[in-house]
Amino acid sequence: MSSSVERAMRILVELADGPTTISELARRLDVHRTTSLRLLRTLEEQRFVLRTDDGGYRLGPRMATLAAAALEGFDVRGLAARHLRNLGEATGQTVHLGALEDGRVVYLDKVESRHTVRMYSRVGALAPLHATAVGKAILSRLSEDERDTLLGPPPFARCTPATLTDRAALDADLALTAERGWALDEAEHEEFVHCVAAPVLGADGRPVAAVSVSAPRMVLDREGLLALTGRLTAAARDISEELGRRRP
Repeated sequence: MSSSVERAMRILVELADGPTTISELARRLDVHRTTSLRLLRTLEEQRFVLRTDDGGYRLGPRMATLAAAALEGFDVRGLAARHLRNLGEATGQTVHLGALEDGRVVYLDKVESRHTVRMYSRVGALAPLHATAVGKAILSRLSEDERDTLLGPPPFARCTPATLTDRAALDADLALTAERGWALDEAEHEEFVHCVAAPVLGADGRPVAAVSVSAPRMVLDREGLLALTGRLTAAARDISEELGRRRP
């Protein structure tokens, strides 16, 4: 890959976190300011980035078009959409569909909560496997060797005081997840949010994705969250059947 292409790609990745200035991009990429400006002007011509009123840059409309096309390529997203909407309507809480991407969770789809207090999350965002219910639901259906490859050596990154950073503790949690069919994130990723998730399985029984229900703890207590696991696992099972998984 040429250095210019690599730098242009890195610019797009950096802008995914929000608008920024030419100088800041140059600092992050460790290149001269004129190099950043040249790349940004090329990206701007193709509408991959747009200039902001204060002279900075942000992602442009062509990126949104490409992102939508890429996400539509995931068959599981299209097949799951109806079930996610139904689950959101039934629970009133935020529903996510997530899958594996480069050792992390990527959120493929989202149904917003009906509550005024909502979660900050977005389609395309990445999150750690070990600290999310979606990640743990997927990990629970993988072999120990596969977990080793995905997780790497402990201790794992601590997101909140409740994050499981020890491999033995995480494995015990995953064993319980596999036994009951759903994972629990007790404020392990975000301190004021808890979440339950269930794996979506393909025809071969391997995890393709996971569906979750999340809520701020001030909106829904632990007992109320756990009461939603029946609807959650039913939705995950229905999506799995859409993918060819036979009901046991």
